[in-house]
Amino acid sequence: MAGGRETCLTLIGFILTCLKMVTPEIPTIDQAYSKISNSITVEWATVPGATSYLLRAEDGDTVIETMVANSPGTVTGLKAATLYEITIRSISAAGRSQASPPKQAKTVLAAPILEVSSPSSDSILVQWEAVYMAIGFSVSIMRANGLGSIWKENTTNTSLTFTSLEAGTLYTIKAYAWNANGIPGDDSTCNQRTSPRAPANIQVSFDSGALKASFSWAPAEGAFNYTVMALSDSSELTCSTTLSSCTISSLQCGTEYLISVLASNDAGSNKSSSAVTLKTVACAPGRVMIQEEPPGHLSVTWSDVDLGDYYVAFVKSDDGLEVHCNTSLTQCNFLSECGFTYFISVFAYNKAGQSPLGDIFNYTTAPCCPSDINPVLVSSDRVEIVWSPVRGAELYETKAVDGYNVVECNDTAPACTLSALECDTKYNITVYSFSEVRGSNMSCTPQFITTAPCSPEIKNVSRDAFSMINVHWRSTNDDATYTVTAQGEKGQYQCSSMGESCTMGGLPCGSVFSVTAVAETQAGRSLPSYSVPLETAPCCPTGLTVTQITQSVINVSWTIGTVAQTHVVVLESHTGQSKCHTHQNHCLLGCITCGINYTVTLKAISATGLAADCSFQSYFSSACCPLGVKLYRLGPNGIRIYWQASRGSANYSTDLYGSKGIFTCTPSAGRSFCDVAEIPCGDVYTVMVSPVAETGLKLTFCPEKIYSVTCSGSILGMGKLFFSWIN
Repeated sequence: MAGGRETCLTLIGFILTCLKMVTPEIPTIDQAYSKISNSITVEWATVPGATSYLLRAEDGDTVIETMVANSPGTVTGLKAATLYEITIRSISAAGRSQASPPKQAKTVLAAPILEVSSPSSDSILVQWEAVYMAIGFSVSIMRANGLGSIWKENTTNTSLTFTSLEAGTLYTIKAYAWNANGIPGDDSTCNQRTSPRAPANIQVSFDSGALKASFSWAPAEGAFNYTVMALSDSSELTCSTTLSSCTISSLQCGTEYLISVLASNDAGSNKSSSAVTLKTVACAPGRVMIQEEPPGHLSVTWSDVDLGDYYVAFVKSDDGLEVHCNTSLTQCNFLSECGFTYFISVFAYNKAGQSPLGDIFNYTTAPCCPSDINPVLVSSDRVEIVWSPVRGAELYETKAVDGYNVVECNDTAPACTLSALECDTKYNITVYSFSEVRGSNMSCTPQFITTAPCSPEIKNVSRDAFSMINVHWRSTNDDATYTVTAQGEKGQYQCSSMGESCTMGGLPCGSVFSVTAVAETQAGRSLPSYSVPLETAPCCPTGLTVTQITQSVINVSWTIGTVAQTHVVVLESHTGQSKCHTHQNHCLLGCITCGINYTVTLKAISATGLAADCSFQSYFSSACCPLGVKLYRLGPNGIRIYWQASRGSANYSTDLYGSKGIFTCTPSAGRSFCDVAEIPCGDVYTVMVSPVAETGLKLTFCPEKIYSVTCSGSILGMGKLFFSWIN
């Protein structure tokens, strides 16, 4: 029995120990308080064995829990100015405890949301919305750089203005609300710069020529940039800069501008307190009127302009002379002369300077009558009239009258060509000057001239058997001398006659001429007749050369003569004829018989078919190539080359070409062999026997033969062949 009770007591002790391990102690909250509007901080005594704690905050609507490691702990995410019930549980490896007795705590007020601005250079306005449960607010301000003192104001309003601040200075503003218990809430902090001071001491420099103005001012404290505004009744011009000067261009003349300068920074802007007035130069006077009344007097008038104090009118004539008049009125008078063009400009002046250049007007007085008229006869149906230019004339009218018919010509130049006149006719010619304003000057003196004779008409150009050129024409002129001219690249040839024909000779070959006829009387020369082309026979070529190409082909070449387009070459002998027609300067003729005499003729033909028989020449064709070329031994180292001579007598030359040298021999006249005394054996030789022309030229078109010359130990007698013929 006793042993059973001890066992039971031991088991109860073990169970109690286990219960102590499963359930940690309940913590006790010492205090709960709020320093930030969205959180409550809790402090408690540490529970042995607890590894963490669970904080719980309830406001009746929401529950927020937060795990913390130790005291103190903070619950976040709460509402501002709200009463919460706070509990805490301890947590260990064995589990979590029961909730502690609750404790109430209220979150502090929310921070006011600030809106700040700088309404002036020495003030900052702070505004905010009402904060829940707040009954008052504290707002403080100090320099952002920490220098200087702090200004603090308490208020129950939702706005506050700090004054007597420094311009363009960055300030830090801090504000918070407090509740009925005087407990402060969260604070808000922001920075705000005061706006700059207004610019002062504005200076204006006006450029009248460019219509632009430069502005300067004393730098304004706290200004980042400046804007200059030029305001007129019709426009507003601006320029911006970070400096203390600026230029505005494209100003309008005759305009008064109100100038102000705006200083700006990131807080705002401040405009200069006093505006400056700028008056630009007056505009150029308009509605300029020019009148010549009476003649010799010019009257210039114009309209009045704004801001114009007085006027200056300039009158410059086209000879460079300039006069002007100064007046406060709107009219000036000047002396003028006939035939002059005057250039008139009017300027307005004020203290700013001279107005821009307006329109330049020109006025031309009545033109003077043309003088030194010089009629120049150009042809039988045209007359060119020239004269010195007269002042003021815009147009010249020329009239030619022969009694009933009138020919006119109008031109702005001091020259006129009267066309469609009758040949050999007397005309009354007058030149009138004209201007659009004044009309024609009808007092000019006429001139009388007679046109040149009528042009002859060439009827025929012919050639006779002696290459003389006969020209025939027809003309209606009386007592006229006619000159016929043949003009070409190789010169000019003429003949003259009082009748209707003439003859000329000595014209060069291969030439093309233009033949014209001219009639001449005391009044002058007629226009040339229509030209008639004339072509002489082509020139014969020079340097005819005949070259033997092969035994049966020769080449005939020559230097092409003037205008020859093609040539015909004929080679003729008793055996027949060979002929070619070519546009080149050479021709190949075949089927030539060797060793006979030929007659060579050449004919030059132009593109129009005119032919010239040019050349007759004798040509002896080359000797025929020898036949039966053979080699024989002469002594131990010599050979004899033998051949059969062809038709006709000819001289020959023999050449042997081998790797050990070239050997040549020339036979005596009339012989058909020649000897080479020393020639190396053991080589292959190319043998050619060629006829020699009378000029000494060796003809190389004969066939070649190749022999192998071997070396033999035995001595063979004369006529024993020891050569091998390869081809």
